[in-house]
Order: sequence, then C-alpha cells, then structure tokens
Amino acid sequence: MILGRRLVYALLLLGSGAIGSLAKTSPIIIKGNAFFDSESGERFYLRGVDYQPGGSSSLVDPLATNSCLKDVEIFKKMGVNTIRVYQVDNAADHDTCMKAFEEAGIYVILDLNTFRHSISRADPAISYNKVYLQHVFSTVDAFKDYDNVLGFFSGNEVVNDHETTAITWVKATTRDVKAYIKKHASRQIPVGYSAADIAENRLELAHYFNCGNEEERADFYAFNMYEWCGHSSMSVSGYFDRIREFSNYSIPLFLSEFGCNTVEIFEDQTPNRPFTEIEAIYSPEMTESFSGGLVYEYSAEPNNYGLVIIDDNENRKISKNCVTLMKQFQKVPNPKGDGGYRENSSPSECPRNSTYFQAWDVLPPMPKEAKIYLEEGAGEPLGIDGPTNMWSPYHHHDGNEYTAPKRPKVKPASNTTNSSKANLPDKEEQEEEESASSRVTFTLVQLSLVLLVSMFIKF
Repeated sequence: MILGRRLVYALLLLGSGAIGSLAKTSPIIIKGNAFFDSESGERFYLRGVDYQPGGSSSLVDPLATNSCLKDVEIFKKMGVNTIRVYQVDNAADHDTCMKAFEEAGIYVILDLNTFRHSISRADPAISYNKVYLQHVFSTVDAFKDYDNVLGFFSGNEVVNDHETTAITWVKATTRDVKAYIKKHASRQIPVGYSAADIAENRLELAHYFNCGNEEERADFYAFNMYEWCGHSSMSVSGYFDRIREFSNYSIPLFLSEFGCNTVEIFEDQTPNRPFTEIEAIYSPEMTESFSGGLVYEYSAEPNNYGLVIIDDNENRKISKNCVTLMKQFQKVPNPKGDGGYRENSSPSECPRNSTYFQAWDVLPPMPKEAKIYLEEGAGEPLGIDGPTNMWSPYHHHDGNEYTAPKRPKVKPASNTTNSSKANLPDKEEQEEEESASSRVTFTLVQLSLVLLVSMFIKF
C-alpha cells in the first residue's frame, strides 16, 4: 500500500514536471580553468546578476523571504543562470528560495561573510578567530546540500588599495573552508575570492590565491571590474590586456561585478548602461580565460546601479537598463564547444613582496579553539545577529565575555626576497619571547630596588 502511494506520488511529480525541473541545476564542477555541468559535460558560463535587495549592509537575507519568488520570475525573463548573494543569515530557512531557483535553472554563488563577520583590513590577525570560523562553517552547512550552489566567496574586496597584508588571513580562511567542505559536505563545492580591480597589485593578488599547495589555493578567482564604460572596445577598455595577463592562469576566472554607470544618463537622470561588454565577455577571445560574469546589480539602491525598482509595497518595476541587458543576453550566445579553455596549466608562482604587495606564503594556522569545528562540525548556527568576530571586546550569545586571542607576531619579508621566507612563529616561539620579556622586566625591577636601597644607606 505504501509502495502504491509512493508510485502515485512519483507519477504526479512526473506529470507536474517537478522531476524534470530538479535536473535543471546539476552540480557545477571545475576542469582546468573553466566550469562544467557535471551531468551534460557542457562548459558553464555565468550569465547573471548580483542580488542583495536593500544593499550589502542590509539585515535582510534575500534567500529567506518569499520575495525571492517574485524575483525568480524576472530572472527567468532576463535569461539569468547565476546570482551572487553578498550575505545571508545562516540560521534562517532557505529552502523556498533555493528550490525555486533550482527549478528555474539558476545557480547561487554565495559570500560567506557578513558586515558583522569578516576579516578586518585593520586587524586581520585578531578577526581571524573561532567565532569567525564558526560563522563561515555554519554558512557552509546551511547551503552545502543544495546542488545549485555554484561556489562560495571567502572574501570580497578585503584589499581595496595598496595595503594588502590582510589577504594572508583571507587565504587562510579559503584553506579552512575547503578543508571543512572536504570533511563535511557530499561534494567539493568550489571556494574562491572576489577582488577589487586595483591596477598596481591586480596580478600579484590573483597569483597569490593560485600559488602554494592545492589545499591552500583558491578554486576560482573573480574581479569586480568596471573598465568597460558605454560603447567601448576590447582595446580601450583594457579587456585585451586582461586576456593577455591571464593567458596561462590555471583556475576559472570571471567578473563578479561589472557594468559601468558613469558615461551617459537618460532624461530622468538615471544612468544609461548599454551593456555592450556582453558581446566581448562571451566572445571566443575572452572565454579562453574568463567564464562570464555578473552584472551589478539587481535592485535599485542609492548608488544608481539597479536594474529593477522595488517599491515599499514589494512591487517590481523593470528599468530601461534591465530591458537593454535582456536584449544583450538574447543577442549574444555562448561560444560553441569548450570555448578554448585550458585543462593542464600549472599553478602560479607565489609573487614577491613589493611596494604595492605584502603577504605571506606561510599561512597562519587555524586557531586552536576553532579546530573542534573542523573535526566535529560547526554546531548550531548563530545567525547574522550572533556574536561578531571583531574583538572589541564582545560577548558570546550566552552572555560570557571572550578573551581576545594573542596577536600573531608576523614579520613581513623584505621587498627583495620571496615572501615564502617570512615564516609565522609557532606558539612555543611566541611563549618563549613573552617569557624572555617577562624575565627582563623582572630583572630591571630588581636592579631598581637595589639602587634605591643603596642610595638610602648612603644617605
């Protein structure tokens, strides 16, 4: 009887198209420097948008509200196959949105950080702690079982100028997240980094994430790049230069943000974005090294990049720029075949330190207190309102105050030597240095007392 019910249910699913729809998002895998559909074997190109209604600092998780059901219909009309979400609440229920996206053939690439949980540019060593890793591991747990998760970002524009030292701890996070996925997920979901496009250290940062052993290297790398403005060209925009610079890069590259808005304006003072770069991004020349990109951004925010206007009543209005983007996606197909991808390129050599780049090849070890999460799982997700990892100090969700960890003592390599020679001291070395310092202080105190006693006797 039970078997009969199951058969009837399966037939109903088949009739409704549910079974067929679930097959629309096979897990994406990596071969060489490109993404591929794990079932069809076809190369996969990101044709998507960045999706964070309310802005990147909003407390609203866009994947935990039924509003996504309105957006998925617009995504389908746009021809989108991927969205990027900048922050989520790992304690929320995401089934409704993730399943709706899956049925629509839409993948999600997810930032693991929030505005309360990230590697601090100002104090990266202190922010890399057990609270931070518990948060990012919990976010992995919340999404690892969805086949339409394309990948995770371990950081977004942590380096946005010439100060790059924080990137060492972002790469350590990348290593830790990869290890956690390997131990606790049913498939190896890719982990990468989304970089600001800074000319002075663009290449060094990209090669840094692609050097070292496999456990530490990023699985993919992405740029937030706005070089192409208006009716530009491959040469004027710098796209030809990017193709040349990354002609031997061994992991997938894509544009995690693109779409300049500063050239022309409509009569209503909104930017006119022709999106002529779509033709270049999906051209055979570009796809030898790049695998598509994500337009910034879906919802209209004060920065004037939005494609869809969302009013206070949650009504959606498609902008002129959104219509333009739809037409460009429809006009420009993906290249035929494998797009000229490279299967057997070698990883990068770790870049030397320079005026505009400072980082360490020897990564800091995972904090001792966080290793239990790697071994046994992250445990209960604490959500976006859980304790922050910024030591100020703060309190745990049970009200108990944490003691800030000791700051690792790291000496940068000189500008003329390879950064791999700049080793992070281990715990014993740090304790010995602190012990030696204490002994010196105690000796000085003793000498001061002897001098005081001598002076007293003399007088």
